[in-house]
Amino acid sequence: MKRTLLAIIAFFMIFAQTLTAQNYSAEGENDLKNVEVSIKFSERTMYHPGDAEGNPVKVHITLMNKSSKTQRFKLAEDRMFSVDFRAFNIKNTQLGQTDLLREKRTTNKTVYYREISLEPQEEYSFVENLKEYLNITEPSIYYVELNFYPELYRNGEQSIHSNRLTLEVKPSPTAASSSMIPVKENTGALLERQEIGPDKVVEQTIIARQNELWDQFFLYMDLEELLKDNQSLNRRYNNSSAAERNDMLNEFKAELMQSRICKDIVTKPVKFEIKSTNYDPNEGTVKVEEWFEYDKYQEKKLYTYYVRQRDGIWQIYKYNVTILEKQ
Repeated sequence: MKRTLLAIIAFFMIFAQTLTAQNYSAEGENDLKNVEVSIKFSERTMYHPGDAEGNPVKVHITLMNKSSKTQRFKLAEDRMFSVDFRAFNIKNTQLGQTDLLREKRTTNKTVYYREISLEPQEEYSFVENLKEYLNITEPSIYYVELNFYPELYRNGEQSIHSNRLTLEVKPSPTAASSSMIPVKENTGALLERQEIGPDKVVEQTIIARQNELWDQFFLYMDLEELLKDNQSLNRRYNNSSAAERNDMLNEFKAELMQSRICKDIVTKPVKFEIKSTNYDPNEGTVKVEEWFEYDKYQEKKLYTYYVRQRDGIWQIYKYNVTILEKQ
């Protein structure tokens, strides 16, 4: 009888422990869903490839407890064992990790950490240099995300994902951009918009496209007006916050660079000729004949660029295209 009673008691103890473990596991999973990781740029500046120390991409990382319970995490002294960046260019190619990151994570050494406790609605923030994690070797538009490991990188795959940022990396100012579009003396930085006529604005824009110089191509473009010319994008844009609008414009620029939208204006002509320019003090049009070569045929098109002057600067805000010849 005693043996039977002891067996029953032991069974219930094991059963209770199993339930406790399951409940703990379930609570952990629910808590994880209520923890938010958000990222934003800490110091917005002009970003260029390479030079992690001289031209860092500083990202402000915030952990927020959105649950009703205290949350506890491990945070490594070396943040490379607590966070991971991922970035993709406009061709959806993922950036590679730096040698520094790979070396640290493959070296067998003690990882020092401390526990942080977040009360409900409490936040904890820190800043990391994206370039210490990822190799940014080419100018482009990148989409950046972050994973946070609450139990450190080495202790499993469990992670919390952040929001996505759009990072624009411009060509290095020391690079030779084009002999046709000048740069500032001493600095080598590209010139800001100049008070030039509508025909010159269009001419420089087309030349920039012929030479794959995206910065100069967008220099005299009113991207906001071009975006709003698309009805569906216009509705989204009007209902967005200032930060969301900025992200939309960067995404729109990336779509243009990939010829996914407004294809006519980003198609590269083999040659062009300005036919007429008409304008008053505020608005005008520039008509240009442009020739294009494709695999099996050629086309000649007439482009009408609509320009508008703001603070002495002419910008392209609209265009239309007519096919003149096809052979």
